[in-house]
Amino acid sequence: MTDRNRENCPILRATNAMGDKWSILILREFFLEGPRRFQDLQDVLGLSPNTLSGRLKKLESAGIIARRQYSTNPPRAEYHLTEAGQALSPVMGALYKWGETHTPDL
Repeated sequence: MTDRNRENCPILRATNAMGDKWSILILREFFLEGPRRFQDLQDVLGLSPNTLSGRLKKLESAGIIARRQYSTNPPRAEYHLTEAGQALSPVMGALYKWGETHTPDL
């Protein structure tokens, strides 16, 4: 692999899109529970509003999740996996299995 190919490697692009700890855990919640509201994610993960907001924006700009706004009073929004996000299912499953097998005592 050339240096130029390393700079544009699909693995690098994928980890740039969703590779940090919190983003992976946010994605886990979508796979476990389906569409989620901001407050639901904050309650489960214990993230600060700024951290959660930043991660959601990053995942949204990468096309992994989308925000659905509802016309209710008070206003309500929900985040959900896009088709690209749903395509991560085998990756998340593999991470789960690897963690279960290789990190039982960590």
